Amino acid sequence: MFDRKNAFFGLHFDLHPVAEDHALGADIEPRAVAELLRRIRPDFVHYDCKGHPGYAGYETAVGTPSPGIVRDALAIWREETHKLGIGLGVHYSGVVDHLAVRQRPEWAVKHSDGRRDTEATSLFGGYADGLLIPQLAEIADRYDVDSVWLDGECWGAKLDYGPEALAAWTAETGWTDAPVDRSDSRWGAWKSFHRARFEAYLRHWTTTLGECKPGVQRASNWAFSTMNPVPVSAPVDYLSGDFDPMLSADRARTEARYLSQVGMPWELQSWGFDNADGQEELLKSAAQLKQEAGVVLMHGGGYMLYYLPTRSGYIAEEIVDTAAEVAAYCRERQQLSHRSVSVPQIALLHSAESQFDISDRVYTWWDTPLVELEGALHALLESHYSVDVLTEYMLMERLDDYPLLVIPDSPVLSESFRRRVLRYVEDGGRLLLLGERCARLFGEALGVQLLGEPQQLRVQLVSGAGKIGCPGLWQAIEPQGAEVLSIRYHGEGEQERSAYLDVRSDGVSEQHRQLRKEGAAATLHRYGQGQIAAVYGPIASRYYYSHHPFMRRYIRDLVERLFPDPAVTIDAPAYIDLALRRAADGTLCVHLLNLAQMPVSNRRGFPEAVPPSGPIRLSVAVAERPQSVSWEPTGETPVWRWQDGRLETTVSSLDIHGILVIRDTAGERRD
Repeated sequence: MFDRKNAFFGLHFDLHPVAEDHALGADIEPRAVAELLRRIRPDFVHYDCKGHPGYAGYETAVGTPSPGIVRDALAIWREETHKLGIGLGVHYSGVVDHLAVRQRPEWAVKHSDGRRDTEATSLFGGYADGLLIPQLAEIADRYDVDSVWLDGECWGAKLDYGPEALAAWTAETGWTDAPVDRSDSRWGAWKSFHRARFEAYLRHWTTTLGECKPGVQRASNWAFSTMNPVPVSAPVDYLSGDFDPMLSADRARTEARYLSQVGMPWELQSWGFDNADGQEELLKSAAQLKQEAGVVLMHGGGYMLYYLPTRSGYIAEEIVDTAAEVAAYCRERQQLSHRSVSVPQIALLHSAESQFDISDRVYTWWDTPLVELEGALHALLESHYSVDVLTEYMLMERLDDYPLLVIPDSPVLSESFRRRVLRYVEDGGRLLLLGERCARLFGEALGVQLLGEPQQLRVQLVSGAGKIGCPGLWQAIEPQGAEVLSIRYHGEGEQERSAYLDVRSDGVSEQHRQLRKEGAAATLHRYGQGQIAAVYGPIASRYYYSHHPFMRRYIRDLVERLFPDPAVTIDAPAYIDLALRRAADGTLCVHLLNLAQMPVSNRRGFPEAVPPSGPIRLSVAVAERPQSVSWEPTGETPVWRWQDGRLETTVSSLDIHGILVIRDTAGERRD
């Protein structure tokens, strides 16, 4: 059986067959499939067997085949992948199944108003045993597939008021009714009840399939990711997710830094196309996809590239050309990239507790604290720090490995985790709190008195680069031993507005000073052997919505006070990301990624090229003089010098992704 979980590069094709299809498989020719595979040489291929509409793309005896099947595409892909030793998996839609809930209404989620959902199956009903598991077993038998990749699961699950769900709720809690919104004090328990049920559902199908079809490797799209940030609790073989088709590289920056910390084989998937207003399936350039892949490669993951064939299964030549170019780019970096591990620098908290409190879905990103998380992450990355994203359960064990912990504005933290963070600081750790909600959770350790409730204010801040607006909720404080790091200026009326926009410290009239209101914006306080800095307003979310360089400088100045000696520093534009990693063999690597022209809007969503950047000066902490230094994958040897525990060198030009490789004696691992 093919070792799917440790595969590095793959292709993904899904069609989501429907009742209106009339030519599925008609244009699939074995010779064309074989030629595609020989040119691209993926480790594995996913092909569609059942998508969200619920119709199978093969002649199933368990479910409902699409009436438009002309030729068995899955059989042809299986035969050709077998010949070349390439793995075959299937794309299968799990919880989301439009046809199943029409055919079997009792399988559908029931809403609090009595309506049956038209998409989502119930986690409490008969769908898993009545269709999902038998159909996956049928596919494994008939096509000898190596893996199954289930879509639409954690993000597709919904809160359920059906009779089976309510009976289980009553049996567990004793309550005979269920809450319908967060005005009910049991709302958190109701959501937790569904989250536990999803984990049980996932354990059930993965365990049962593993028992009846040993060797078939299993993944559930986005399970145990930032969307579902809980410890791995089901026998999945690898973790996987397809990131946003338009905000691809940007979203991958968060997901790759999280999945690389879970401790399992993982991959992320690019869409090879995107849509714009009124235009569908616009193909991305090779340069754009290399940029997206680079985010994944620099954090040790596998990479999967997703395309839509025609409804008849034809895959256009330009798709093959682009995929082959991207595959070659990934292969050049595989040895140094795949299964690399982080050298801990900055830990950024993705708070599961806060996400679960804010979100009213089972598992999802929507309406969650990702704005604060990604605002903080982007500010750190664009200040050229190496950052890992971790959730509470990870940090309970590994927090002491990190010189600095950054908590974006997380409104809810468990008391056990809060105490763990304070113990980390007492023992010499450094903590940065970015927001009034998380600051108030650590109020007794900040060396300040919190004054009243947070207020909505129009605020100006001052950084080393200039002033910036930062409106939102601000907590007033009175320092009681803490050092004030910055002042906020604010006002409400037109005269006050004119005054607070003028942030000069000198040359200001007395009338101006009286109109301009001031307060402490950020403080620093020693706590035990460590230090805590806090910003008492929405700095992370405001950076997310503006990415203003003055605000980035403001955050960087705070980080520098707490973390003055990072292991790597670079002199480069803000669009260069870095990651300090050790390759699988222990070799120290500094990955650099050029994110110039990274799309953030569909209006300009398809860059043709990424302009090179350089020269880039680097300084890297290396305890002993290296045996060699090289720039990969070109193999160039840059001019370098080592003195007093630091390596200094310059990379002349960064195309998209490159790796500074620092080898010690025989490339041995240093633990």
